Amino acid sequence: MSEIAKDAPSLLPRPAGGVTQSVKDSLVVAKRNLIRMTRIPEMVIFGLIQPIMFVVLFTYVFGGSISIGGSTDPQLYKEFLMAGIFAQTVTFATAGAGAGIADDMHKGLIDRFRSLPMARGAVLTGRTLADLVQTTLTLVVLAGVALIVGWRTHENIGKVICGFLLLLLLGYAFSWIGALIGLSVRTPEAATSGGLIWLFPLTFISNAFVPVTGMPTFLQHVAEWNPFSATVAGARELFGNTMPGVPQSVTGAWPMEHPILASVIWSVLIIVVFRTLAVRKYRSAAV
Repeated sequence: MSEIAKDAPSLLPRPAGGVTQSVKDSLVVAKRNLIRMTRIPEMVIFGLIQPIMFVVLFTYVFGGSISIGGSTDPQLYKEFLMAGIFAQTVTFATAGAGAGIADDMHKGLIDRFRSLPMARGAVLTGRTLADLVQTTLTLVVLAGVALIVGWRTHENIGKVICGFLLLLLLGYAFSWIGALIGLSVRTPEAATSGGLIWLFPLTFISNAFVPVTGMPTFLQHVAEWNPFSATVAGARELFGNTMPGVPQSVTGAWPMEHPILASVIWSVLIIVVFRTLAVRKYRSAAV
């Protein structure tokens, strides 16, 4: 009996360790979350309704009222607006990521994951990858709606694809902020509220919906150093939606002078910082 007891631990599955094991475990968790999404289609449907409403409302309600480069032509505003709507959509997915992780914590699912021989960060990485897939689907549908209401690009297909990849990188970065929020609160409802309350000032104090030229000077500085603004400006540049008479930068801020590079730097920095914090929080919260 003592020999059997000694050998019993060796019969348990052990993780291979290293990057390979972490990637495999992350993909398994991502698959689990994607299957869950297909079984609850209303999650995807409701996630599509809000951005579509934003496109229609901003296009037809504000389209002829906001001056872009000295013109109130609705078509100019459509081309100015859409990069901002796309960026808002990918960042608002943060609330869903936080709520999903908070729900898993609340139900004790995270504790069950911890009992398995798997990489520590795989649960969070898998969740964020699944959210990225859902965000990509939402962005594709939203781009179709934008084309229907009159949005057009003026660059080659390669640059347009790079513009969407830039947006998705920002969305993935922000999903790690959502993961940290989800691990830090007690209920999914609190995660949803916590995931949205800071996003509204972040998205509206930016160049997403109106040019920063009309803002007070101190808000111009805030808007132009906003990582959200850098992504919007970078996407506009890649889509060919920059407006004549609307300068990328008013204050001479470096991110607005080099928006594509600045967007990548901001996104990578956010991923590194918040992934580290989220994995650390996961280890302590689930003990």
